[in-house]
Amino acid sequence: MMNNDNSNNNGQLIVISGPAGSGKSTVLKELFNFAEYKYSVSATTRNPRSGETDGIDYKFLSKDEFLQKIADGEMLEYVEYSGNYYGTLKEPVVKMLNADHNVILEIEVEGAVNIKSRYPETLMIFLTPPTYSELEKRLKNRGTESNEIIQKRMEISKKEIACIGKYDYLVVNESGKQKKAAFAIHCIVESGRYRKTGVKNENLARETEMILQTAEENKINQAKAESFLKEYYA
Repeated sequence: MMNNDNSNNNGQLIVISGPAGSGKSTVLKELFNFAEYKYSVSATTRNPRSGETDGIDYKFLSKDEFLQKIADGEMLEYVEYSGNYYGTLKEPVVKMLNADHNVILEIEVEGAVNIKSRYPETLMIFLTPPTYSELEKRLKNRGTESNEIIQKRMEISKKEIACIGKYDYLVVNESGKQKKAAFAIHCIVESGRYRKTGVKNENLARETEMILQTAEENKINQAKAESFLKEYYA
């Protein structure tokens, strides 16, 4: 997965992206109930917001510290957004993969594509509401942002959703069905392991069939992406 850093590991690197309002945080909380996943805490140069804790919400770095880590090859990926840097620190991810853990990276599209180009075995999953109007409804229901900010997020979401064809899987997070979306992600991850190891008994065979079927239903290609986008904006 990480070339010489962890060539013998059995852990899977998993990227999950989606627009603001897609429910990533809620779905991930449900996902962590299915099995033990490790979450990679992103690094950023922006200032902490009220209630945020260094090392839990983000690893907060100065701009000079961040740029030095880039120069030293310590970042898996990074992007600059609204004057701040965001990225994934390489060392903790490699350590978790070397310990055979499945590692979740919750990052935006540009960073996800950068990861995939460097590490082709990365599992790419895009999480989205069923429709554009549902996304807008969720953002408004938060009650935490102005209409101007919401419209900016909606415009950004158009660019993000247009990239779903670059992902391996598309998971639709319907309202009130976060557990279903989390289960789909879990099946996607498990399907790769089951294809490698095979099935030894009848009970596991039935379980594996369900997992493989669920993963296949969420697999994305260009034709499915185009079909989904027509329904998304209908």
